[in-house]
Amino acid sequence: MALVNGIHFRNLRGDLFGGVTAAVVALPLALAFGVSSGAGPIAGIYGAIFVGFFAALFGGTPTQVSGPTGPMTVVMAAVFTQFSAIDPVQGPMLAFTVVLMGGFLQMLFGLFRLGNYITLMPFPVISGFMTGIGLIIIALQLAPLLGHESMPSVLASIQALPHNLATFEPTALGLALLTLLIVFFCPKALARMIPAPLIALVVGTLGYLWLFPQAPIAIIGEIPSGLPQWHWPQIEPDLLQEVILAAVMLAALGSIDSLLTSLVADNLSKTQHDSDRELIGQGIGNMLAGLFGGLPGAGATMRTVVNIRAGGQTPISGATHALILLLIVLGAGPLAEHIPHAVLAGILIKVGIDIIDWDFLRRLHRAPPVVVVLMLLVLGLTVFVDLVTAVLVGVFLANVITIKRLSDIQLDSIRVISGAEAETAGILSAREQEIMRQGGGRLLLYHIDGPVSYAAVKGMTKKLADSQPYEVLLFDMTAVPMVDVSTTMAIESMIVDARQAQREVYFIGMSPSVRHVFERMQVLARLPESVLFEERLEALEDAYQRIS
Repeated sequence: MALVNGIHFRNLRGDLFGGVTAAVVALPLALAFGVSSGAGPIAGIYGAIFVGFFAALFGGTPTQVSGPTGPMTVVMAAVFTQFSAIDPVQGPMLAFTVVLMGGFLQMLFGLFRLGNYITLMPFPVISGFMTGIGLIIIALQLAPLLGHESMPSVLASIQALPHNLATFEPTALGLALLTLLIVFFCPKALARMIPAPLIALVVGTLGYLWLFPQAPIAIIGEIPSGLPQWHWPQIEPDLLQEVILAAVMLAALGSIDSLLTSLVADNLSKTQHDSDRELIGQGIGNMLAGLFGGLPGAGATMRTVVNIRAGGQTPISGATHALILLLIVLGAGPLAEHIPHAVLAGILIKVGIDIIDWDFLRRLHRAPPVVVVLMLLVLGLTVFVDLVTAVLVGVFLANVITIKRLSDIQLDSIRVISGAEAETAGILSAREQEIMRQGGGRLLLYHIDGPVSYAAVKGMTKKLADSQPYEVLLFDMTAVPMVDVSTTMAIESMIVDARQAQREVYFIGMSPSVRHVFERMQVLARLPESVLFEERLEALEDAYQRIS
């Protein structure tokens, strides 16, 4: 029996077990992300509920489990701090409006079928900003680890570190170190039954309550129980630009984060996700999270992997994970009120360490210098500026580098052949070589092999300008599968220059797609139909007769 979105009940037992297991993993992380963001632990739970349920229901990755993630929390923490500082009363509502708008933008990404393009990002850029996000999470947890209040930024955390080290709270540090020991060294057999973060959460909290109940350390405090309240979107005209920029940042990061996790899910489940549908589902989930005061979310890699390994195969597992968390909110809120911030800091530090791209860092010394510089630049901009700047700068520089390489390759494929080079060109038949020799340099064959784009425009123009005087210019495009408008206009300029110098211009072997571009840009209108040839030999013989 099938429902909407490809949901089937054939794997109900596996889906339910996968959803319950994912919920157990998600609970401590949602609480920790909520506290780290500044919006409160309940915001993390609400985000996991709404994004988790609706992304599963409407998304395009059946096995994916969604909710607050490290990268999204880093951005949300900056957004929450920014707008709360501007307006302490309305600031939180503006922050959740950003979440709503970000979700709406994600839906538009999906509706406009941008899903397949979002992950087309150079690996050094992805590696740099993921490593940067991991370092941000670690840096922001250093103060709670030592028993102090969280810092609003990485720089503030680093600047406060000497003072925090000198005045650390022993109980907080001890609980944090205990948490780190558990999440790093929990026996695998035990971790398969009970996730290590949950063990650390329970052990750390019980240790605090039984051994150090009077210690002066920060705890979560009161957590609201019951259903979430509706938050009407707040729009301040003076802050509209900041709200839109923050929403774009959340939407872009959430889309990248989710689709990268979808690729992981594909590899594990041997399925193929629908990128555009996934963005629509994530957008719906984030819009509802913003309306009900929840953190923004995305596809969560660890929870998705746990779900698949526990038997989850359909969206039922992701929806089950969200419903389990909802039941916890409705009745178990008071049980989490005594969780120390230091314990959550230990859990998040492990999250940050896992996000860092250690695999690429270990091989960084083997990468080309330009790749190393690009990765480290994106990393630095992510940590000390902001994620959007890091990604935009990284993608721009990566594209410039790629375009330069493509330009060199394309220019190497262009040969300007006159009579003297006819035999050594390696592309002409014996008869064609003979015609070029008889032409005595008056015939100039401009042979292009492969696609040509704007990257090679300047170089291809220069190659012709450096050639010796000629009477007939023949563009051999037999091996050209495509051209862009820039190339077409550059060739038009060559045609104009040749005609002004009283020289003939021929075209050879234009494919239908190439000819369509030339005709659409009205370049061929400058030439008579008689100079358009399918075969190179035929064109050379006609050109030779003209100069004889």
